[in-house]
Amino acid sequence: MRLIPAVLLLLSLVLPALADQTPLKRLKTLDDNRGWEAVGKLVLGDRGFCTGALISPQLVLTAAHCLFDKETGARIDASQIKFLAGWRNGRAEAYRGVRQAVAHPEYVYSGSDSLDRVAFDVAVIELDQPILSTTVKPFEVAATPEKGDTVGVVSYAQDRADAPSLQQQCNVVDRQTGILVMTCDVDFGSSGAPVFTMTDGAPQVVSVISAKAEVEGKQVSLGSALQIPLAKLMAELDAGAPSKGVGGNVRLLSGGTGGGAKFLKPAAPAP
Repeated sequence: MRLIPAVLLLLSLVLPALADQTPLKRLKTLDDNRGWEAVGKLVLGDRGFCTGALISPQLVLTAAHCLFDKETGARIDASQIKFLAGWRNGRAEAYRGVRQAVAHPEYVYSGSDSLDRVAFDVAVIELDQPILSTTVKPFEVAATPEKGDTVGVVSYAQDRADAPSLQQQCNVVDRQTGILVMTCDVDFGSSGAPVFTMTDGAPQVVSVISAKAEVEGKQVSLGSALQIPLAKLMAELDAGAPSKGVGGNVRLLSGGTGGGAKFLKPAAPAP
C-alpha cells in the first residue's frame, strides 16, 4: 500500500456525508469468511505482503507495485511469492506457489508515488497449480462503477494480517480517466485488494486498490478502472505463458467509459 499525501483536483471534489458507509468487519470465523475464500494473502518473500483475489482457478489479480522490492526497485522473483487463499487465523484454504507474474506493460515502478501510475497499477499472477476447490470460487470481473456507486472491499493490512476484513459499503466519489477515487478504508498491506460490486447477491471485481490518499483532509483510496488494463494483461500473460490460453478462463463483463475531474500532481513526491 502506497500513501499519496494530497490529491488536488482541477474541479472541486466535495466528499459527501455518506449514510450508507459501513465499518470494517473482521472475517474471523468460518461463517464470516464464507464466499470470500478466493481473497487471499500474497506473501512476497521476506518483503511483506499484499492482498490478491482469484479471477480464475489459476490466476490472481493484484496491484503491479506489489511485484517490486520497494527498497531496490527490482522485480521480486516469482518463486519467492506465495498465495494463501482464504488465509485466516494461521491457515489457508489453499497454498500455492507462483509460475509467473505479469505487471501491466505501461506500469513503471520508480519507488516514488504518482497518480500517473494508478491507472496501470494492476498485475496478474499465474499460480503453479490451479485451485480446484468447491469452497474457493474465483470472482468474475465486471464493469467499472460510476461516480456515486456503492462498492465494497475485502483486504488484509498491517494491523489485521491474520484475517481479511470486509467493508461491505463504501463509495466511488470520483471517476477519472483510468482511476477510481473511493471512500474505502484501506491501509498498508491492502494493496491489490479487490473492490467489488454486488450483482444478484454475487460479488464481482471492479477495481484493485493501488494507494491511499487525502482529499480535503479525509482519507480516500485509489484504484484502477480495471477493464482496459486487465484486457492488456491477459494478452501479455498468454504471450509469455508456458501453457497458452490461461487468460481464457477469465470472464470480463462489458462496460462503458467514464469522465470526471482530472488530477493535478501533488506538489511534492510522497515519502
